[in-house]
Amino acid sequence: MKKPLYLILAGISLLGSQSCKKKSSDPEPTATPALVNATPSQWKTLNGQQPLVIGHRGYAGLRPDHTLAGYKLAIDNGADFVEPDLVMTKDSILVCRHEPNIKGTTDVASHSEFASRMKTRKVDGLDVADDWFVSDFTLAELKTLRAVQPMANRSKAYDGLYTIPTFQEMIDLVKSESIAKGRTVGIYPETKHPTYHEDMGYKLTDKVLKVLSANGWNNAESPVYLQSFEVGNLQYARSKSTVKIVQLIDADDVTEDGKISLVAPYDKPYDFAKAGKPETFEYLTTNAGLDFVKTYANGIGPWKPYIISYLNKSPKQKLTPTNLIQRAHERNLVVHAYTFRDEESRLLPEYFGDPHKEYKDFYDLGVDGVFSDFTSTAVAARK
Repeated sequence: MKKPLYLILAGISLLGSQSCKKKSSDPEPTATPALVNATPSQWKTLNGQQPLVIGHRGYAGLRPDHTLAGYKLAIDNGADFVEPDLVMTKDSILVCRHEPNIKGTTDVASHSEFASRMKTRKVDGLDVADDWFVSDFTLAELKTLRAVQPMANRSKAYDGLYTIPTFQEMIDLVKSESIAKGRTVGIYPETKHPTYHEDMGYKLTDKVLKVLSANGWNNAESPVYLQSFEVGNLQYARSKSTVKIVQLIDADDVTEDGKISLVAPYDKPYDFAKAGKPETFEYLTTNAGLDFVKTYANGIGPWKPYIISYLNKSPKQKLTPTNLIQRAHERNLVVHAYTFRDEESRLLPEYFGDPHKEYKDFYDLGVDGVFSDFTSTAVAARK
């Protein structure tokens, strides 16, 4: 999720067959069943039940992003939902990748047969240079590639073992795992860069709704949340469907004094930028912005500092939480925050290297769901 294009623009930094042999060098979490819903008195969530744990890109902390193995590992460890980011192939098939460009998440650079397809393209107004793009590959060609771990500080033990799954393959897995585990697991698809796809003639949102319909999941009762950092495609989806919708809310960074930094292309939804609209992501967190979001969405998915910010200097210092969750709940909007990670470098000093403390802060505030790279940690913190 956070941030679009970070693999290309900021570098890969700290900030087919799905079977494989277990690698002893890669620690496995202990499989944990999803918890039974708590009583309303225990939780401050909108529905009074325990917050959802959303497997961010699968189980991104221990497997390459967006693989069937990663989704299954998240489900095995108690994820309530798993998140596929969706882009489209040359032959109009939805596949699960974090971005339209795939140099950072696959082994495409090692495939000499595709060397001539490396190019520079604009995505959200920025040049993405010397990369390969899903829209230049058929599904059959993409299936010859293998996923790799994009973060340099995470295990590479599973690089090269997993193919790129289609959206349908991911849905099939989730449905079969739901049956096997005797509990409903949901999906949380994100339409990646809708304007980019639309400008190339790919009807990304229509295709997502079509696949959901084919699976009986294009309605409000389905275990589905549809999300996007853009607005127009979500408004369009609402005009065509009753499926649950969440508006993602991004930012560039946090300033030294703890304010949200808004620098393009992370200052506003890209369709707003293209249309010359002044409203920013931060505007969507104001009362007027939340009222606007309420006209087409069921909730918001803010970056964590919109809820708990910090002084962005050495040493970092946690600030008093905002009232965003309370104001969203007043409008009957759920709040699903992102992204929670276990690495100490991702945690504020007040948590003393313990990610459970961060989760508990957000759970105590009433967050309705968390996007987590480490499902087992998020589930354990609910106890």
